[in-house]
Amino acid sequence: MTTAPDHSHGDLDATLRQAADLRRQGQSNDALSTLKPLAEQLPASAQLQHHLGLCYSALGQGGDALRHLQKAVSLDPAYSEAWCSLGNQLQLAGNHAASVKALQSHLATSTPHPELITAADHVQKGELAKAEPLVRGVLKQHPADVSAMRLLADIGIKVGQYQDARHLLERALELAPDYHLARNNYAIALLRSQQLSEALAQVDILLKREPDNPNHLILKGSILVRMGDHPPALTIYEKVLKDYPHQARAQMNYGHALKTVGRLEDSIAAYRAAIELSPTMGEAYWSLANLKTFRFSDDDIAGMRTAVTSEGGDADDQSHLGFALGKALEDRKDYEESFRYYKRGNAIRRINHPFKAKQNMYNAARQVNTCDTEFFADRQGFGCPAPDPIFVVGLPRAGSTLLEQILASHSTVEGTAELPDIIAISRRLGGKKRDNPASRYPEILTELTADQARELGEGYLASTRIQRSDTPFFIDKMPNNFLHIGLIHLILPNAKIIDARRHPMAGCFAGFKQLFAQGQTFTYDLADVGHYYRNYVRVMDHWDAVLPGRVLRVQYEEMVADADNQIRRLLEYCELPFEEQCLRFYETDRAIRTPSSEQVRQPIFTEGLEQWRNYESHLNPLKKALGPLLERYPI
Repeated sequence: MTTAPDHSHGDLDATLRQAADLRRQGQSNDALSTLKPLAEQLPASAQLQHHLGLCYSALGQGGDALRHLQKAVSLDPAYSEAWCSLGNQLQLAGNHAASVKALQSHLATSTPHPELITAADHVQKGELAKAEPLVRGVLKQHPADVSAMRLLADIGIKVGQYQDARHLLERALELAPDYHLARNNYAIALLRSQQLSEALAQVDILLKREPDNPNHLILKGSILVRMGDHPPALTIYEKVLKDYPHQARAQMNYGHALKTVGRLEDSIAAYRAAIELSPTMGEAYWSLANLKTFRFSDDDIAGMRTAVTSEGGDADDQSHLGFALGKALEDRKDYEESFRYYKRGNAIRRINHPFKAKQNMYNAARQVNTCDTEFFADRQGFGCPAPDPIFVVGLPRAGSTLLEQILASHSTVEGTAELPDIIAISRRLGGKKRDNPASRYPEILTELTADQARELGEGYLASTRIQRSDTPFFIDKMPNNFLHIGLIHLILPNAKIIDARRHPMAGCFAGFKQLFAQGQTFTYDLADVGHYYRNYVRVMDHWDAVLPGRVLRVQYEEMVADADNQIRRLLEYCELPFEEQCLRFYETDRAIRTPSSEQVRQPIFTEGLEQWRNYESHLNPLKKALGPLLERYPI
């Protein structure tokens, strides 16, 4: 009688290490061959089943991966790492509900604190205000608990507190460098903060350990899209979707990348695939609506109505559905119901993304008080003399993408994106700390030496290098930079600055019905957006007074009415020789990452100028907030 060989824990551990090394080298087939003989001898080893599942996942064999991961947790229900892998695999398979349960089991088996399990359930339900105090309570008692740090950081990411989230995750990774879920969250926080190189570095750390992990690859694709490196991003999405076609979020991200490079029909197909896989995925519906030139069918609208809940549901999905239905019904001229859905989408969004109106006014007043005529007169000759940047500022939806497309059609100018670098410089100068949240910016500008101002300008050029190639000039179209024109002039005195302006009623309402991926929280309420517009005009009037002629104002309505002369005026201000292709900007083939991407691939059209009038009966809060400004821009 022959007996099975007796494998020691040492043999098992050595085999698992060998298999893990092979997976890290991208040799998952070899890793599988290493594990299979031992698995036949040790069918009850949860560790072996876990590693088999990871191999099959890396090879794109999702069904086999799920089978082995589910067996691992059934053999050892306390196997936290296997629960996490199972949750990720279920997400790839498109089973979101089961994925959530598996990740909750991961947390339950990795923490001794039941409060965190309750908090995670609140997070899943969108009840962030209930979750946060529970997590903070655990951290107060156990300040080194990395699970609590990660969960609190996740809440921070969801409400846009990216800096706090990064600090928490950095601390968690200091304590637990192999905490992959925390590193994944850290990469997401960096991505949302526009720290793209840093985000990519974190994902590459994850991929070094698991080079074929589809979840890490999807995240890398998102970062590459944001960096403007679309060919490798598309390759990643196509690879993952070949193996995991039921991954709704990957389908949607694939659609984003296709849209950006102008492959409109393919992007629509990808968004529709995402909706088929996840009918309540509001962002996929909004992505279709955000194409601007797309029109929903009766079945599409019925599907969205079905996905809308009277209460509960995922807040992000519900807000996206509100905006998408608003656009769908606007296209059908059902303005009453359209407005109700726009209002619903904004109201949901505003809950977790409030606008701090008083702080906005205070920050503007500080700019005006600090950066006066005497301030600039005393600092002539400061800054880096490079003329490379062309800043386009203003409010979103005011024509900045159109101006970028016109200028980027010139042979010496490159369009980039809404770059966060100037805002990042202002925050570094402010030196906000947790024990002292008051910012020293902009008053600290009075303390800068000529050398420091030059170094800041050079630093801006260096940090934006990743976003551009070797063209002499590039465009930074972050609209919120209007508040920082004093800083821009101080550190880059030869940069061009263009104010893209639109009639306040048209511009403010266009912002109200646009769901922005991040920031622009003032757009979620008609009164807020009206007050913000007044504040913007007040600040721009100040820059005109203390830096006369420094900023070129381009009124959107004038560009639409007389594009030829306005384009020539624009090129003259930028000191660019006239090139005919700037008049045919809609023929320029380039990646465009903003909501107007499809519109600026067509000749200028006038139909959007007066759209707000269809909703005028609902816009009294906006008119009241704009107040005397409407005398300057009569309606």
